Amino acid sequence: MNLNEELKKIIVKDLFLEDITWDQIEDDAPLFGEGLGLDSLDAVELVVIVQKHFNVEIKDMDEGRVAFQSINSLASFIRERQRS
Repeated sequence: MNLNEELKKIIVKDLFLEDITWDQIEDDAPLFGEGLGLDSLDAVELVVIVQKHFNVEIKDMDEGRVAFQSINSLASFIRERQRS
């Protein structure tokens, strides 16, 4: 399983998304607003999810804003931080 698929499955499971399956999430779709429809509480949970599953810390809102644009951007963020 690639990182994008893993992220989608974790997000659906850990955020208890009932109206969507992991394979319905597009890699470039926005995670917030019109895309997946996540909100600010979900953002806080995502920070915890990324730390728990990938041992990557999102230190502030600026990093979160960049990382949480889409599945692709989150996967890139995680890959970059894990290499460091």
